[in-house]
Amino acid sequence: MTIIAAADGSALGNPGPAGWAWYVDEDCWAAGGWESSTNNRGELTAVLELLHATAGTEEELLVQADSQYVINSLTKWLPSWKRRGWRKADGKPVLNDDLMRALDAALRGRTVRFEWVRGHTGHPMNEAADARARAAATAFQRGTAVPTGPGWTRAGAPGGAGTGRAPGAQAPADPPPATLF
Repeated sequence: MTIIAAADGSALGNPGPAGWAWYVDEDCWAAGGWESSTNNRGELTAVLELLHATAGTEEELLVQADSQYVINSLTKWLPSWKRRGWRKADGKPVLNDDLMRALDAALRGRTVRFEWVRGHTGHPMNEAADARARAAATAFQRGTAVPTGPGWTRAGAPGGAGTGRAPGAQAPADPPPATLF
C-alpha cells in the first residue's frame, strides 16, 4: 500500500511568521512553524516532518507538493550537492543545508516518490495542507496557539502516533534571519 500525503509551507512575509504542514486526511495531519522563517524552510520542514512521522512504516510514500524547489532539491540536485560538499554548481553553499542534510538522512532506505501539484487550484489534499500551514503561520503572527493536529495516527510509526519524534521534541530550529537567504 502507498501512503499519499500532501506537504506544504507558508510564510506571511518572506521571511515572516511561517508554518509547515503535512496532510493525509482529517484524522492524520500535523503542523507547526516559527515566529520568523521563509516559505522554502516551511516547505522543506513539512516533508521532513512527514518523513519522521512515517519512519516506522514499511509502506511507500507518495508526497504531493506544490514546491518545485523541494521536489528538484530532493530528486535532482541532492546527489550533486553531496558530491561537492554541500555546495551548488557555482561553488556557493546550498541554501537550507541543515534541512537538506536532515532530509537526505530521512530519505535513506525509504521508498519515496514526489508528485508536483499546482498550488491554489483546488487540489483537495494540497489545499488542506496549505490551510494548515497558513493557520500555523497566522497563529505565530497573532501570538495564539498553533493548531498542531493529531499527528500520525496510523500503525507502524514510532510511538504509533504524533509526528514520529520523541515526546516534546521540536521541529528543526531556524538559524538567525541573516542566514536564511
